[in-house]
Amino acid sequence: MPFVSIRLAGSATKEQKAGVVADVTASLVTRLGKNPAAVQIVIEEVSTENYGAGGQLIADRDAPQVREDADAVPSQ
Repeated sequence: MPFVSIRLAGSATKEQKAGVVADVTASLVTRLGKNPAAVQIVIEEVSTENYGAGGQLIADRDAPQVREDADAVPSQ
């Protein structure tokens, strides 16, 4: 009985997750000859504030960057 665990940084719609489940199941049936009724898949959505890569949180990495313009004149 195949068991597949998928972790996503952020979230996906119900329709997207259903598509992933269908695709992964089909792959296991096609490539390994598994019975589709036996395939179990768990999708875990991890908040980007709870997931880091490359030394920083994904939430910080994907946040819009504020550019400091060295030529800007401070407002008075």
